[in-house]
Amino acid sequence: MTKFLVTYHGSGHPDPAEMEQARNAFMAWLAEQGSAVVDPGAPLNLVGQVASGEPAPAADIAGYSIIEAADADAAAAILASHPFVARGGTLQISQALA
Repeated sequence: MTKFLVTYHGSGHPDPAEMEQARNAFMAWLAEQGSAVVDPGAPLNLVGQVASGEPAPAADIAGYSIIEAADADAAAAILASHPFVARGGTLQISQALA
């Protein structure tokens, strides 16, 4: 099995009134995926960058998860039903090479 870093991008943030519903949807998705989700992750907030010169443009990353799958297609299939996508967000899948 290969590990994949999943980063959350875009407009999939629920408004405060919908937070409980979003949390419940995420927990249900986690339960459906079982051991494929190695680390459910957490929301993120950019607090700075470190570079030896001009930093690269900051990426808008709202959160992360780590999953395991046989390949990139299997990872995409696991994420197809993710509630963040249903709310209009985008999940970026990056394969761990080591």
